Amino acid sequence: RSEPPSPPSAGRGAGGRHMLLRIVSIIFPLFAIVLAGWFYGRRHKPDMALANQLNMDVFVPALVFAALAGKSFDLLSYQALAVGGIAVVLGSGLLAWPLARLLKVDSKTFLPPMMFNNSGNMGLPLAVLAFGEAALPAAVVLFLVENLLHFSLGVWMLDHRARLITLWRMPMMLAALAGLAASLSGIALWPPLLTAIRMLGDISIPLLLFTLGVRLAGASFHAWGIGLAGAAARPVLGMLIAWAAGWALGLSPQHQSMLLVFGALPPAVLNYVFAERYRQEPEKVASIVMIGNVAALLFISMALAIVL
Repeated sequence: RSEPPSPPSAGRGAGGRHMLLRIVSIIFPLFAIVLAGWFYGRRHKPDMALANQLNMDVFVPALVFAALAGKSFDLLSYQALAVGGIAVVLGSGLLAWPLARLLKVDSKTFLPPMMFNNSGNMGLPLAVLAFGEAALPAAVVLFLVENLLHFSLGVWMLDHRARLITLWRMPMMLAALAGLAASLSGIALWPPLLTAIRMLGDISIPLLLFTLGVRLAGASFHAWGIGLAGAAARPVLGMLIAWAAGWALGLSPQHQSMLLVFGALPPAVLNYVFAERYRQEPEKVASIVMIGNVAALLFISMALAIVL
């Protein structure tokens, strides 16, 4: 005798549990590695300067080159996504400006963390875990858009006299140009060479997460009020603009989903580095970055629940 069908509520409950487990399986590895870095940083206070330099000079450029030079990369199919990424960065700053006035905080302190998100440390591994290895080129495009704007517009916002020519000397940008040139020319790299480059690139993602944890171990909660406001405003504004941009640009469902998750990312740690360098209230920026990355556990879960 056949079993009676399960009630609809049971099916919804099972579906909800499956979605929750999937979200946990995506975000747990990210935050586990960040937490490992945080504990290590609290206990040993390591100097991560060499590791960070190796990552930005060797491992991340290798990741970027391998993603862009691969046979599957087609530049034209990512143009609209890149425009969407630009809209999220610039739109977040535009909407955050009146909020900065309302909170009575200097716009040069508040706007950069609202605009420039953690597309490297968190964005790249999150895209791979949520959407698969095939999504890495799209994630790299968004990463390059955010970094180009951060190292140009972001630096100019803090110091109008800054020289931006150095942007094009960065290994990451040179790797992007070389990867695009290889892709557009149709040159097929020797497979063992491409494998070696990819292996170097694979080092970058866990190292990005671990160094994020080490950096957060030294951050401050002192300006907790502005930190809480920024932690909520960054992903909320980003997701709103990403949704509007995805609809207006007619992005594919996967690119719409990736743009929404990109919009939900927390402030980049680099905001704190730049605030220190240009003496732009680094304590307040550190609080926004620290609380924002802790709050990412909630907001990234929300974004994944929407797109998955």
